[in-house]
Amino acid sequence: MLIRTGYDIAFETTAPTAMSLLLSVHPSRRNDLRSPEAIRFDPPIPQRQTLDAFGNVCTRIVAPPGRITISSDLLIADSGLPDAVAPQASQAAVDALPDEVMTYLMASRYCDTDKLTATAWQLFGQTPEGWARVQAIVDYVHRHIRFDYMQADATRSAHDGFVQRVGVCRDFAHLAIALCRCMNIPARYCTGYLGDIGVPAVPDPMDFSAWFEVYLGGRWYTFDARHNTPRIGRIVMARGRDATDCAISTSFGAARLVRFEVHTDEVTETAPAGLMRAA
Repeated sequence: MLIRTGYDIAFETTAPTAMSLLLSVHPSRRNDLRSPEAIRFDPPIPQRQTLDAFGNVCTRIVAPPGRITISSDLLIADSGLPDAVAPQASQAAVDALPDEVMTYLMASRYCDTDKLTATAWQLFGQTPEGWARVQAIVDYVHRHIRFDYMQADATRSAHDGFVQRVGVCRDFAHLAIALCRCMNIPARYCTGYLGDIGVPAVPDPMDFSAWFEVYLGGRWYTFDARHNTPRIGRIVMARGRDATDCAISTSFGAARLVRFEVHTDEVTETAPAGLMRAA
């Protein structure tokens, strides 16, 4: 299947402002692109791309004073298959984990495991290790937190979400990640596109989505504590320890968000180029 996706975002600044953007499709999906991926800036400005410490494509700019619009529109191929389910996937002993995975066992800015360890073992210490334990954590978080788009809070940690019991997709991911790490299961944060493909459309504004991956059976598997069901058409943009590492935009100075639009739609593969329409 083909998915048409992109964004139209605008900021206003009062002075030249350095910004770091994670708005590109993750390199692991680059071979799936069916149209050039280009980030457009209005007004046009220089941009420089590099890979960050987690392998994400980072675009660095200096936004001029006034309004700057950042946009992209692209086609990407997808298998059309839902997230993999592997109930037999086992949990490795900590001393057997690859070195590069160990960072995803540690506390991080939004995944404050030190405040949740006792709770995690109380809740999940008797569950079977491996896939079943992760699914038990996902089921718990899915029930525990109430989704409310109007309650988004950029400072809310995993423990805050546990106490407040409300949040958006990133809060579901942070709490599930923290609980997994408390149980010695490596877990990492993901952000990207997730449209209403194969499921009934929801009335919430389209946004970038957050989910997480766990390391079981020698590979990474996708889990989503907000939706708690395998989904079709995930397009990852960034991975990291938590939302700090995967922020879509980081400004080093005042930058006020004045427009934010995201689109993700399945398209018919038979439509002529430039005339692709939503399925």
